[in-house]
Order: sequence, then structure tokens, then C-alpha cells
Amino acid sequence: MRHFKIARALATGVALALAVGSAASAQDASNDASTAEQTIDVMNKLFGKHPGFRANHAKGVVAEGSFTPSPEAAKISKASLFQGPAVPVTVRFSDATGVPTIPDGAANANPHGMALKFKLADDTEMDVVVNALKYFPVATGEEFRDLLKAVSESGPDAPRPTALEKFTASHPAAATAGKTAQTPSSFARQTYNGVNAFVFVDKDGKRQAFRYRFVPVEGEEILPPEEAAKRDPGYLMAEIGPRLAKEPARFRVLAQLAEAGDPTNDATKPWPDDRRTIDLGTLTVAKAVPDSREAEKALLFMPNALTDGIEVSDDPLIDARVQAYAVSFGRRSQ
Repeated sequence: MRHFKIARALATGVALALAVGSAASAQDASNDASTAEQTIDVMNKLFGKHPGFRANHAKGVVAEGSFTPSPEAAKISKASLFQGPAVPVTVRFSDATGVPTIPDGAANANPHGMALKFKLADDTEMDVVVNALKYFPVATGEEFRDLLKAVSESGPDAPRPTALEKFTASHPAAATAGKTAQTPSSFARQTYNGVNAFVFVDKDGKRQAFRYRFVPVEGEEILPPEEAAKRDPGYLMAEIGPRLAKEPARFRVLAQLAEAGDPTNDATKPWPDDRRTIDLGTLTVAKAVPDSREAEKALLFMPNALTDGIEVSDDPLIDARVQAYAVSFGRRSQ
């Protein structure tokens, strides 16, 4: 199945639906809006509307490279990604928030993200979306919408306890997840985690839940907040191109394997560090694209754009992300 084409069709359908529905009253739109639409609406409220940009992770840079699988990967999954030679990969590094001009070293630019599109030998594509968080602040799309609403209602003049304080009191991970992501010296010197669980399927049909981890071969290099704040506002975006021109950046692509009892449906709960981790291969990021802003307009990364041998788990956030990304893509494409 050509999952990417399905994802693009979904996003295009959303764009058409938004255009057709633009004549409806604002009240009706509010009443009928899906959770994904409500999520993008509140992001626009928090970060402002910036035509042509993503609602979240608006500021980014696109690069190209390749993925070379390890022999161990082919044993745990029948995915073609792991069976043959290296395949091309498009990579987008990004800052958090929907503000295209956010300083790269700002605290709110965390978690930085990395989205990947693998171009498989059978002319299909597979996507992976990861970020620097070690776990997610909430477990469902509805909770993420509500978290964003609570943030939007909790300005400095809001009565105490604020909506955000009330929300974090009942959602402990929302108060701590953000602290697990820090500002790197380079996009090439940060570890990116897959907070959602997916499932490997091998040639015999055996299934194994896992979470991704992309670890820089050169090692992490994290800046103290006070130093990060002093850096040029675009230092991460400006640094990656010249760095890659001198030498490719390499990441070890790992999979942390779940054991019996490890939750696969709750991204707020990281699995214990002693869980087995296997080496899936090496991601080599070789060069920045000549016109990143133009290249990223057409890029849509969907967490469910997979290939035979890798499947979604029962994590509800995967579908929530797919729906929200489709709404964002539809709006920025108008």
C-alpha cells in the first residue's frame, strides 16, 4: 500500500473540506470542529497564524541523506527498509511552536524535532516523526487539545489556580515532560526519541512492540539555558548546512523493545531503561537542500505512513497526530 499517497489524499481532502466549509457560520464551525481542528485552532491562538507554515514546528530546515540497515534489523522485521542496501532519506529538523521566527535557543523552541521520509526500493515511502522529549505530556489527542487550551487561558493575569495549574495537577506528565528536552549545540548533536509505540512484524508473523531512538554518533552536546539564550536566533538553522558540507552527521537508529506489561497505549509512560535496545542501522545526513523553505512546503510527514513489517500500536496519539497534521497541511496549502 502506498501509505504516503493515502496520507496526502487525506490532507488534500481536509483542505477541500475547509474551503467548502468556509461559508459556514463561526458558531457552527466551532460546534462541529473535530478534535484535530480544535487543536490547530488553539495552536493558532497561542502562536498566531502564519500562512504557509506548520501550526507547530513551524521553523525548520530540510536535509538529505541515507539509511543503512543493520543485519539485526532484518531479523526482527520483514520490512523492506531493513532487507536491502541503503535507501535515500529526506530529513527535516525543527524548533517547537508555530512561530517561524522563534529563536533557536529559546526555552520554548524545545523540544526540537526530526521528521524523516524513507524512499523505499519499491517506490513507496515510509515516515518517522521523533523529537527530543523522553515522554509525552499527555496520552490522547483530546488531552493534548485541553493542555493547549489550558496554556492559552493561563496568562500572567489569570486567576490562581490557573487553568494550566489545574490541568497539570491531574496530568502529572504535563508538568514534567518538557523538562526532559534541552537545547543542543547543533541539530546533529541531539538525541531524538519516538514517544509513540509501534510494532515490528517478522517473516514468521511474530510481533514486537518498540519505540525509536536516534542517537548522534558524535554524541550529544547540550547547552546550558543561559548560553543557549545568548546564541544567534537562527544558529541551529545556519549551522547545520556548513557542518554537513564538511562531514555528514550520523545517527544510530535504535529500537527499545517492550516487555510484557509495558504500556504501548500511553506515551506519558517511558519504559524502563533496562529494556533491550537493538541497533536498526545508521542514518547518515549528508547535505542541506539548496532551498529549504521551498522544499518543506510540499513535505508531509505522517506517523502512520508505514511499510509492511512495521505497524501502528494501540497508542491513540498516533491517529491524533495524523489527523492534526492533515488539518495543518490542508490549511497551510490553501
